[in-house]
Amino acid sequence: MFRLRGVSQLSWRAFQFRPLSCEALTIQIRSCTDEEQVFQLLERNAATLSQQQVGCAFNVLWQLQKRKGNVEKNTEYVRNHPHFLTLCNVATNHVQAMTDGTLVDVLYRVRQFAVEAHHPLVGALVTEGWKRLERFNLNVLSMFSNCLADQNLYLSPLMGKIADIVNRNLETIQDLRALSVLMVSISSLISHCFQERLLNKTELLFDTVDSSKVNTARRIVLFLRNVRYSYYPLLERCNKVFISNISHLDLEFISRIFGLYQYLQFHSFEFVEVARRRLAEMIPSTAHHSSFAKLFAALGPMAGPEIKKQLKSTMLLMSEELTSQEALTVMGAMELMESRNAHLIKKIVSVLHKHLDSYRSIELLRITQALIVLHFQSKELFVKLRELLLSRLETTIIPSEISILVSALSMLPLPHFNETVVSRIEAVIPQCDFRELSELVASLLRWIQNDRPYLASTTRKQLHLLQKLDHWGRHQLQQSSSLDLLWEGLKPLKREWLQETFVEESVAALQRFVDKIDHTNAAKIAAFLTKSNYLSTELLDRIASVVVQQAEKIHPFSIIGIILPFSVLNYDPPQKDKFFGACIQCFNSYLGALDPGTFVFFCFSLASLEYFPKDLLKKIFNIEFLARLDSHLEILPSTLSARVQFRLMELNRAVRLECPEFQVPWFHDQFCQRQYNKDTGVMNGAQQQIYKMLAEILGGHRCVKASALSPYYHTIDFECILDKQKTPVPYGSHSIAPGKSLGIYWESNTSRVEPTLPPEAERIAVEFLDGKAFCSNIPHLKGQSAMKKRHLEILGYRVVQVPYFEWNSMALSTKDARMGYLRERIFGAANPNCSFHFK
Repeated sequence: MFRLRGVSQLSWRAFQFRPLSCEALTIQIRSCTDEEQVFQLLERNAATLSQQQVGCAFNVLWQLQKRKGNVEKNTEYVRNHPHFLTLCNVATNHVQAMTDGTLVDVLYRVRQFAVEAHHPLVGALVTEGWKRLERFNLNVLSMFSNCLADQNLYLSPLMGKIADIVNRNLETIQDLRALSVLMVSISSLISHCFQERLLNKTELLFDTVDSSKVNTARRIVLFLRNVRYSYYPLLERCNKVFISNISHLDLEFISRIFGLYQYLQFHSFEFVEVARRRLAEMIPSTAHHSSFAKLFAALGPMAGPEIKKQLKSTMLLMSEELTSQEALTVMGAMELMESRNAHLIKKIVSVLHKHLDSYRSIELLRITQALIVLHFQSKELFVKLRELLLSRLETTIIPSEISILVSALSMLPLPHFNETVVSRIEAVIPQCDFRELSELVASLLRWIQNDRPYLASTTRKQLHLLQKLDHWGRHQLQQSSSLDLLWEGLKPLKREWLQETFVEESVAALQRFVDKIDHTNAAKIAAFLTKSNYLSTELLDRIASVVVQQAEKIHPFSIIGIILPFSVLNYDPPQKDKFFGACIQCFNSYLGALDPGTFVFFCFSLASLEYFPKDLLKKIFNIEFLARLDSHLEILPSTLSARVQFRLMELNRAVRLECPEFQVPWFHDQFCQRQYNKDTGVMNGAQQQIYKMLAEILGGHRCVKASALSPYYHTIDFECILDKQKTPVPYGSHSIAPGKSLGIYWESNTSRVEPTLPPEAERIAVEFLDGKAFCSNIPHLKGQSAMKKRHLEILGYRVVQVPYFEWNSMALSTKDARMGYLRERIFGAANPNCSFHFK
């Protein structure tokens, strides 16, 4: 064997000293087994290299690097090799002689070796490519655009020229792979009309793509992310490609898809299930800390208890090897997992602390958020973090970065407002867009809430800043010239900024474009109305009309968001039967693709509006669906999982009470007991006042029961019983003192204690309704409160609702007036002057 190796090396040395013909040199370059052999050939034949041989040499060098383990380290070695520099110089001299394919291929390989964009070869290749742009075929053009994107030239005139070429030739393009590359590259420059044409073309070509071409599907999803458009028909088709090829997808690919889906708010229960199994299979073979950090971040938030425990144990062993970015990735995953592993948290935080100065501002914000969510306490770390944030705030002039830094500072446990923050915010306000203004408002309101020790000295400054931010927000509202531009401004608004007057102006701005609402934007407008709690009958009626007329154009995922404001705000449009019928028909046609949690939310929204489609409810209340729902709950964050379970309970209760003919069993007794045994609610000021007055009116605390529960576990502020002579009936010892925890009492067999009513007696539920029970603009009762009233009346209660605006009105400013008000509501007929509206 050694003799053969010696002969091989001897023949190689003999061969390299002879000048080679063009074809022979190309063959010899392709037969090289390491970069040193390539460099020896290049050294010997540098003076005679042709443009084909230059292209061949770059390709072979890259293929050799891909076979090795540490690609980054090897490419650095090759890039700094003197013969590689010689190759670049030779290539620069041959640029004009290169074919189109060779030109772009050399540029692509040079960028893969991380050669700087200002290198003479890169500049020469880009310049020559610009000259030939119109004659490039589609594949060459797509690769060239990808090279430009790699240099962050997304907004360059050259990329604009490429976008123009694609626009002019879109009808003739038949290669979706190349088109998807171009779409990603030009996504920052396209108009809304061009975007629609690209999506239509993509849909037409999608079936021509091999189902195994996952990279094409990934680029389509990336394009949708870039243009910030959750276009469900394409997302679903791409999702099917990923699911069918899940066994071939690696950790990096799956992690990227999860990131894209999260940004687009696209939820696929099926993809999560198969990806979870695929990622779990990778655990034994993932030994390096860099790969395991990615696996931890991708799998941890959706893993079951056993796998989570395994991931945390392994991460604990690797924690000291983590780089700064890996530690940040792990911390973000632990935040999503709501981890309480104090030892692991401390280990990861120690890595973050060590590298704190190296993090970008947005990363410091993520660290701050994670520390707060994970309840980590370290005065030393928080002091250093605050100093670092303030030092950057003093030097930056970028509005987005200032809003990020202010947001992080407002979250810290040491939130004292200072002059640096004031001056930086004031200086940048005129340059901020809606998103940045919204972030600053949220931060200031958080500061006002948390900065109590210094409140007297800082409130005036903070309120002055809030007024300025409000002024500039209104100014931008007035500048919006189209519905699309207006929505881009309203979309990032946080609830904290949705104050009464600002919401009114925002809705008024939307109403100016009411005729522009169609199937493409109806769900967006509905989402804003839900978030703002603003009942605009004009906008909701328009949305309902669009659904009735264009139901076939609306995706079922959008229907869920469209129906939500009608449910939350308790509003029936004029053509309600057609509207709800169209929503149900659209949703019903797509049940197989929806995750169980979404199904539950949709049916609950209908139930709150007194719509109970029997076919849909039968599909929910069966063993097969509930088993699937249990599997779905395992992969959800604990807070979302709890919300889904609570909504299922409320739906079960609504169907049981309002549709007894469906014969759906009540199976949430134990769930409710667990929920309400944990409840330690405390009366607010108004409730304490009402409790004391009710006790006086009814003849003592024994005649009024605070924090009562209905047979179906509705919480009732106060309950009392009147016999047929309108005389209060005492409860015994079930009441509690005001301001104490609202206790719940169970028999040993977990059945609730219910006092026996005297014949012809009346059970009364007294409910204090705060601002959350009403729409933000008018005293119209919202869906949840209206549903609760219906249910209590079905159960035999007479419901007395005390709205906050009546209780706090001038007419009820004295104790006697309030006593009289309560006495009339309990013993007499309902107050005819009550100004709020029931459904």
